Amino acid sequence: MGDVRAPSAAAIAFVNRSGLPVLALDVPSGLCADSGAVLGSAVVATATLSFVAIKPGLVSGAVNHVGELYLEDLGLQRLRQVNEGFEQALSVVKPALKRVTTNGELEALQPRDASAHKGDFGHVMVIGGGAGFGGAVILAAEAAARSGSGLVSVATDPLHVVAVLARRPELMAVGVPSGQELELLLERPSVLVVGPGLGRSPWAEQMLQQAAATQKPMVLDADALNILAAGRVLAKSGKRANWVLTPHPGEAARLLNSTVDAVQRDRYSAARNLQAIYGGVVVLKGAGTVIASDQGLMVACVGNPGMASGGMGDVLAGVIGGLMAQGLSPLNASTLAVCVHGDAADLAVLDGGERGMLASDLIPYMRELLNP
Repeated sequence: MGDVRAPSAAAIAFVNRSGLPVLALDVPSGLCADSGAVLGSAVVATATLSFVAIKPGLVSGAVNHVGELYLEDLGLQRLRQVNEGFEQALSVVKPALKRVTTNGELEALQPRDASAHKGDFGHVMVIGGGAGFGGAVILAAEAAARSGSGLVSVATDPLHVVAVLARRPELMAVGVPSGQELELLLERPSVLVVGPGLGRSPWAEQMLQQAAATQKPMVLDADALNILAAGRVLAKSGKRANWVLTPHPGEAARLLNSTVDAVQRDRYSAARNLQAIYGGVVVLKGAGTVIASDQGLMVACVGNPGMASGGMGDVLAGVIGGLMAQGLSPLNASTLAVCVHGDAADLAVLDGGERGMLASDLIPYMRELLNP
């Protein structure tokens, strides 16, 4: 698919300069309906009215061009209700993309028995927090605890143990000066979250190496992904079914040996390719987070620009780990965590606005959303 040609590009530029409200019909001109890529230039719409079904390119990628998104199904739902044959025909059509929401994903989280105890809800260990980066492990660990994990421990640089316990005494914090000492601690946890504040030092590589050797379910975030991309600790072709990778576009580009522009031009293909290489579940973060698994692609249209601040990814990684510890599959944990994370940010905006939102602001709202 080529870029918009000169005459049409000039018309698009005129529309965008007009300063008038713009209604795009089906898809803003110049925007790829499948990927959301801007084909040279594209209309910046105030609102978009999509026909029959929401197009994938409208919910991840160049969402700045879409504005408010509406759907007109042209009578499709009514036809499904009155025509049994039409409904049967639709049942054999596999959708290209599934849109996930908090309400739809909460079904995976079962009510707790009256006789439940902390051992029933797993043990998350957050591994990271190299020298000077202790805040990241605190955020991830607190998010894992607040999402319902029965036990949460932190393996970090000894410098950060006091800060972890001062912030949240319910966490079990251990200073780990070497990978050899971490090995002794890895028997008890049921899920590992590796990467928040990890860094890329030899110490960081030892931490990841020991964690990976356990073959336990893992969430890899931040510098764990950068170390993976470098191929120094884990083989880049090493596929696993029981891990979740949570890259932002820059980390995804390194994992794919590509560029951020290429990833953002087709976020669906990037997530699909990452999952094909590494297996498990891939959560490609950003506006319109894409979740890829062996069951296909999903997208979560949640969150807001206030989330463009440090620590948001650490909180998300902690929630995914916390939900996995409670028995959710890597895919169910990822979809629910992404939705709750974004919806919590939207609730936080109602209280204080987008500017100045901190990652820790989301944690009380996430707890509320997980207890409907």
